[in-house]
Amino acid sequence: MWIVDAVVAAILCGIGAIVMYNSIKVGAGWGDDGPRSGYFPFYIGLIIVASSLTNLFLALRNPNRAVFVERRQLRLVLAVLIPSVIYVLLIRYAGIYVASALFIGVFMRWQGKFGLVKIALVSLGVSVCLFFMFEIWFKVSLPKGPLEAMLGY
Repeated sequence: MWIVDAVVAAILCGIGAIVMYNSIKVGAGWGDDGPRSGYFPFYIGLIIVASSLTNLFLALRNPNRAVFVERRQLRLVLAVLIPSVIYVLLIRYAGIYVASALFIGVFMRWQGKFGLVKIALVSLGVSVCLFFMFEIWFKVSLPKGPLEAMLGY
């Protein structure tokens, strides 16, 4: 497990360094009118680098040989990760409302073993509520698919 800790710490340290570098490029100092646009991101990057270096030091100092993840645990993570990736990809082709209804419905059936009536009511109800909230009330256009185009939205 210490190898995974060390790799993640190194990756996050690199991300923090990139944030710091880009913050310096846009101006990380204090201007006449207050902090410049890179001021706060610079210090957030600095905190990420410092905490990552601490984690990297701890991982390298105490290398235990524990297993990072067991098969059963990995299966549970993948049972959520794979459908979530499919959901994100489906948004592009079916729109967010249809993809969300399918995602909620599949999870309710697969993980919760709910009946079809409850699945239909909840998954369609959530998608319809989200549609009204974003498209009608907030006037925020979210990705739409062929169904919304067919309905004129």
